[in-house]
Amino acid sequence: MNTALLLTYALTVLLLIATPGPVVALVVDTAANAGRRQALMTALGTNGASLVLIALAACLILTSATIAPPLLTALSLAGCLFIGYLAISSLRQTLGQSAGDAPAPPSAQGGLWRGFATGLSNPKDILFFVALFPQFIHITHHTGNSLLLLSLVWVVLDMAILGAYILVTRTLATPRHQRLISLTSGGMLLVIAVTGLFYNLSSLWH
Repeated sequence: MNTALLLTYALTVLLLIATPGPVVALVVDTAANAGRRQALMTALGTNGASLVLIALAACLILTSATIAPPLLTALSLAGCLFIGYLAISSLRQTLGQSAGDAPAPPSAQGGLWRGFATGLSNPKDILFFVALFPQFIHITHHTGNSLLLLSLVWVVLDMAILGAYILVTRTLATPRHQRLISLTSGGMLLVIAVTGLFYNLSSLWH
């Protein structure tokens, strides 16, 4: 096994996952409003979505198949609309509460299926895995073993980083900071959704 290549991959994944995006925003918002348990279920849902995308990417790598660009763009647009829905729901809920109001019930925040849907909301992540994995496919001498190891490292780091976000958020989620955390994460989701919509619509026009 190529240890140096594996460490390089682990560092790359660490930086990629730690960078705030729709998954991090949803997990942070859930942790601030619904507690660690619900946030953990949300993280497990997003992790499951990553496994689905990794499996699809592995199939594309092993079979040298391709995805039709129009189909991918259509799926991406649907994903952006879903993220936008989450953002608007979160912002409306937060703005509709005063500082002394009780947080929303756990069922209204995050959860396994909402996390899974958010994780799948950008099908272009499949292409990300297709582009990433071949750079590190020589970690072992067997392609299947390499893909399995790369996937395992991704899952472990993904849960570890999201777990760290949950712990930090719950530490900071005092009544004074909870509203700010919710508004920030909701705003981040909205920016990601709008940016994705503009990008995908511009690609259709060109």
